Amino acid sequence: MPPPAVLAELRGPAAEAAIPKIADAAQSYPYAGEYRIWPGPNSNTFAAWVGRAVPELRLDLPSTALGKDYLGTGMIARAPSGTGWQVSLFGLAGLLLAKEEGFEVNLLGMTFGVDPFDLAVKIPGVGRLALNAPAPTAPAAESPPPG
Repeated sequence: MPPPAVLAELRGPAAEAAIPKIADAAQSYPYAGEYRIWPGPNSNTFAAWVGRAVPELRLDLPSTALGKDYLGTGMIARAPSGTGWQVSLFGLAGLLLAKEEGFEVNLLGMTFGVDPFDLAVKIPGVGRLALNAPAPTAPAAESPPPG
């Protein structure tokens, strides 16, 4: 199992503006009383719902997040990142094309895909394989202690 990872981050005014949208999305989630491991709705379906409602998050869920492609009775929706679109047949089969996620084919919970902007491929059971190493990031500056 891969280690936990931050999937989206907003700070400052962008975060302040997104908080009410996230709360509204959580309140309007149509499957709050339902849970099915596969094909959904499940916790990944919820995360994708919030991402679609708050495109500022540019949420790119891992290809191993079963349930992220479940759209209920709908067949067309924005990608969870808000940067493209997806077509899905009850989370069983579908296509996604978006700037953030790239191109994905979803078949019976398995995701095959290519993310040309991040130079990565997506393989069922493995997840995302980056073809280039991410650039190291500088540690965040700490706030001085209250004086």
